Amino acid sequence: MSDATPLRLFNTLGRQAEDFAVPAGQRVGLYSCGPTVYADPHLGNMRPYVFSDTLRRVLAWKGYDVTQVVNITDVGHAVGDGDEGEDKVELGARREGRTVQEVTAHYTQVYFDAMAALNVLPAHDYPRASDYVPQMIDFAREIEANGFTYALPSGLYFDTSRSPSYGALALRPAEGALEGARVAAVEGKRNAADFAVWRTDPPDSPRIMRWDSPWGPGVPGWHLECSVMSIALLGRHFDIHTGGVDHREIHHPNEIAQSEAYLSDAKPWVPLWMHNEFLVSNGRKIAKSGGKMPTLAEFATTSHPLAFRYFLLTAHYRSQLDLTDAGLSSATGAYRRLLARAAPLRPLPSVRTFEEGRSKLTGAALESLIELDAAVSDDLHTPRALAILHGALRSDALNDADKAVLTGAADFLLGLSLDELDAGAVEVTESAAELPVVEIERLVAARTAARAAKDWAEADRLRGRLTELGVTVTDTADGPVWQPA
Repeated sequence: MSDATPLRLFNTLGRQAEDFAVPAGQRVGLYSCGPTVYADPHLGNMRPYVFSDTLRRVLAWKGYDVTQVVNITDVGHAVGDGDEGEDKVELGARREGRTVQEVTAHYTQVYFDAMAALNVLPAHDYPRASDYVPQMIDFAREIEANGFTYALPSGLYFDTSRSPSYGALALRPAEGALEGARVAAVEGKRNAADFAVWRTDPPDSPRIMRWDSPWGPGVPGWHLECSVMSIALLGRHFDIHTGGVDHREIHHPNEIAQSEAYLSDAKPWVPLWMHNEFLVSNGRKIAKSGGKMPTLAEFATTSHPLAFRYFLLTAHYRSQLDLTDAGLSSATGAYRRLLARAAPLRPLPSVRTFEEGRSKLTGAALESLIELDAAVSDDLHTPRALAILHGALRSDALNDADKAVLTGAADFLLGLSLDELDAGAVEVTESAAELPVVEIERLVAARTAARAAKDWAEADRLRGRLTELGVTVTDTADGPVWQPA
């Protein structure tokens, strides 16, 4: 009998954690919104891919066979994510004095290089939007025939009033779905939330990339590509759709509306939607529109890219994470210590499922494996998983063979290259691998405040960070007491 914890994942559609299960032998279809390839991705752009990679690893750990698709947006994405204006890729081409094809090819490779540097497992398919335009036109024709669209001089628009559940993902009715969004007004739209399925070229300014269609020359609406390519590669219905929380309000509700209009089978298109929170700086989302932001390549000039992956894993994917020098330095120091402790245990055994690990361990080591499994099964609780791994590697109760199995299991789950990378390859930009007392006290106080607010995820994240730093916290009637481990 297995001691594995059932996998529970937070479903944005309904805002609750649910047991994840698919019929025995069924492959899990996973679609993750990918990059728009027109400029260097910044560090904030990396979080969705580390999150979806962690999800994929945990699904495999639980015994599922996963097929993942990540789209490459190389056309059709308007500035401001709206229905009007120039495409980002065309602006990028003009900015750099290159062709659209040169720009998209270059930044697609930049994206692939970043994924390799972060040890993100390659997706099974990376469909390019420009390769699927004929299928997008067929899709648009179908929903037009089903009565879900109307034509304007600027394009073909989806009538959200025809979709009774529109806005359910965002927990807003259609009339409120655009609140606070950067979407330009379009003359003739019936409802504020209606969106472009096809964007017709303005008569006086044809786009560089354009296709003929029944609605005139132009380009597909941004939302169309994800519906068409996911259905083409994963089937009419699949299991999980992921993306950043910024897609929760507009892009993903629009995908759902047009896909269910196309399928017309009275079934939910995708049952499970998962969204990662923002990487923030001083409380503000890190975004290209906010000015110059650091890239992974720039980070790699002072530390190893996997130190940044470690930093991302120190927070739960549904918690905002503040990008600070102190936080990066702390994570880098903790990662170096982890690599140093793992080095004597190499070569690490390959442990890719809970059952594999369970067959190799007994006693206290098995208890640690069960704790590790429980952490990742609790909606991918990576901060707790890191704390468990650090604790196991410091434990005198475990022998090296047991520690090697546990480290191999954690390495597969967390993707930190613990079997290969040397601690010396991870630079610490400050001498502060050990935090000053005032910073430890700040973390302890922040955890106390999170507990008082019943923000248990944040409290667990902060305890995990303190554990990584070698600090133990004991809660007493007089308040928390901390001491070096």
